[in-house]
Amino acid sequence: MKKKINVIGLGYIGLPTAALLSSKGYSVYGTDTNKHVVNIINKGKTHISEIGLNKLVKNVVKKGKLKAFNEVKPSDIFIICVPTPFNQTKKIPSPNLEYILQASRNIATVLKPGNYVILESTSPVGTTKKVRDILADNGVPVEKIHFAYCPERVLPGKILNELIENDRIVGGLTSLTTKKISNFYRTFVRGRVHETDAQTAEMCKLVENSFRDVNIAFANELSVICDKEGINVRDVISLSNHHPRINILEPSTGVGGHCIAVDPWFIVSRDPINSRLIRTAREVNNDKVKWVINKIKISAAKKKGKRAKIVCLGLTYKADIDDLRNSPALEVAEKLYKLKFDVVSVEPNISKHPFLKILDFNSAIKDADIIAVLVKHKEFKSPRIQKKLFDLGALDFCNSIINF
Repeated sequence: MKKKINVIGLGYIGLPTAALLSSKGYSVYGTDTNKHVVNIINKGKTHISEIGLNKLVKNVVKKGKLKAFNEVKPSDIFIICVPTPFNQTKKIPSPNLEYILQASRNIATVLKPGNYVILESTSPVGTTKKVRDILADNGVPVEKIHFAYCPERVLPGKILNELIENDRIVGGLTSLTTKKISNFYRTFVRGRVHETDAQTAEMCKLVENSFRDVNIAFANELSVICDKEGINVRDVISLSNHHPRINILEPSTGVGGHCIAVDPWFIVSRDPINSRLIRTAREVNNDKVKWVINKIKISAAKKKGKRAKIVCLGLTYKADIDDLRNSPALEVAEKLYKLKFDVVSVEPNISKHPFLKILDFNSAIKDADIIAVLVKHKEFKSPRIQKKLFDLGALDFCNSIINF
């Protein structure tokens, strides 16, 4: 008989995980504090946009394999997938673990010997032990519970496929736990499941996203330097990448999302003295947004000043998704709007914004003074659109389109 699973947190990772496990024959409870989210899921619908997720949720809910609740139900396996935002009130942003700690307190009343407690939320080193300690403080016999950390490695737009195909890392607080929980993941993961300890697994998740952040920062810093020198950074990167051991990434408006823009701070806040490069990369990528805004303001000053009509192409944090979390493109558009510029946006993946005007491409560019390419959506890469942008002298901050 398969174990019952409880997925705590039904967001961008939790809901796909719960739906996937349900489709593999497990009986799954999904737990979320948001009543609207619970009601939507129990109707067989979803509150997030992800390829294939609507159909999968509808199917598993109809079969009775996935049920959502606001209260935690007794289960055999508890998977914590709650958010881990960061506090920005200090000079060095620090992780906010309250969602994880509250989830731990919530499951304390239903845990029983032999249960698995798996933390998937991105966490600073030592958080899995903190979960165990919180539960111990709440009277749970933690020596009889198996605790492990297993970070997700997924790409928005491909989450369901990547949950199955990507390698996973499982780090338990004991070697026995690592074995048991690794074997659980092997029941639905086709990629390799690598076994380690909890602290190593926690660090791996942070290192993976910090590595990407550092490499993006190099490209973004290079784009600023080349702009000052009057050199086309696209040509520099393309030619440099012909070296057999060079692979420079593309510059961008900045770095956003819930991972790369956040996770490096978890390392920096824990060890600020020895994480100078990681911190600098974060600052470089954050500063790129300010640079983009300044370039647009300079261009506007040469035209109509505050009366200039500015078209922002793309608002999401990366191409071809509808996710606005920590989006540098959205920050650019919103700040220009607050500076009293006439701002309109073209965002194929969302239909409305609280105060930004979103139009179709042709309506937006009519009488435009400045067109800023902020996100490399596929809709902006067609030859017709690229030629139009080139003819209109668009400011390309993606540095990878408008090739005429």
